[in-house]
Amino acid sequence: MALQAGIVGLPNVGKSTLFNAVSNSAKAQASNYRFCTIEPNTGLVNVPDPRLDKLAELVKPERIVPTQIEIVDIAGLVRGASKGEGLGNKFLANIREVDAIIHVIRCFEDINILRDEGPINPVSDKEVIETELQLKDLESVEKKIQRTEKLAKTDPKMKAELEILQKCKAHLDSGKNIITLGLAKDEKTAIADLFLLTDKHILYVANVDEASMHTGNKYSEALIEAVKNEGNEVIVMTNAIEAQIAEFEDADDKAMFMEEYKMTEPALDRLIHSTYKLLNLSTYFTAGVQEVRAWTIEKGWKAPQAASVIHTDFEKGFIKAEVIAYDDFINYKSEAACRENGRLRIEGKEYLVQDGDVMHFRFNV
Repeated sequence: MALQAGIVGLPNVGKSTLFNAVSNSAKAQASNYRFCTIEPNTGLVNVPDPRLDKLAELVKPERIVPTQIEIVDIAGLVRGASKGEGLGNKFLANIREVDAIIHVIRCFEDINILRDEGPINPVSDKEVIETELQLKDLESVEKKIQRTEKLAKTDPKMKAELEILQKCKAHLDSGKNIITLGLAKDEKTAIADLFLLTDKHILYVANVDEASMHTGNKYSEALIEAVKNEGNEVIVMTNAIEAQIAEFEDADDKAMFMEEYKMTEPALDRLIHSTYKLLNLSTYFTAGVQEVRAWTIEKGWKAPQAASVIHTDFEKGFIKAEVIAYDDFINYKSEAACRENGRLRIEGKEYLVQDGDVMHFRFNV
């Protein structure tokens, strides 16, 4: 699964610092400079899952392969980006390609860090980015309306599409994101080719100072209040501390560092899990002596679709799936014991894969 989450925000809010912390395959330059990130940095992030380790303890495979999300560090947007200010058009194009947005907002004072927008105001910062995305979407929708109006005079299908586009335009004109419009699945076909920026789920990161990492502060509280009716989550964290934690290779040193900051787990783990949830993803496992592996699928996928992430031939030639619930595998400690105790099920093409299923697929080549 090549699902991506893009990190966005105003310049110097901690985007690249967060990327450095979450990415295990790439490091972005974190610098007090307006456009230090010009090309988007991309990194694959392991999704922490203790179930994978527990399965590996029982199976003792040659290797363990976690599931991953691709994180894209997109350079800072500025006011006027929708009209090309800064490097706006290029950055907005990068956002268009991701599946979900991680919006980093600065929630701390520091006179040594440049800031173009005046005093710290997380709600205003949120609105600056949101407005730029809405304006760019409005431009895209209006262009398609112009193309569709002539065709709609003679084509009933185009007339219906035009009505949906006009509904989107009115929604954007009122300062609202397309994702809140509640378009039905068939209605979304009218805008599918536009890849609208505001038709993506958003996870907000309130980047607070070290003193506020456990409690939050007035800035993070203001942000939480501002988004409470959007259905979007806010994660309060200190990006600089998380970046330091990620640099430790030795587990004991890492644990000692976290203990010093009274942390039971990295806030990054919550961020990654929340992003996974935001993308409506689920995990199933394969468990054999060669490898124990986590596979990413979308929630609601049936067994043949789930098999396709291993290889497309698995979906084409799908026959049956052998399924063991995760809890059963852990309780009985092996596939053989699950089979002996009737805990291994044979499922067909209509089976909806459940999060945590341990699966093997039967297929024709």
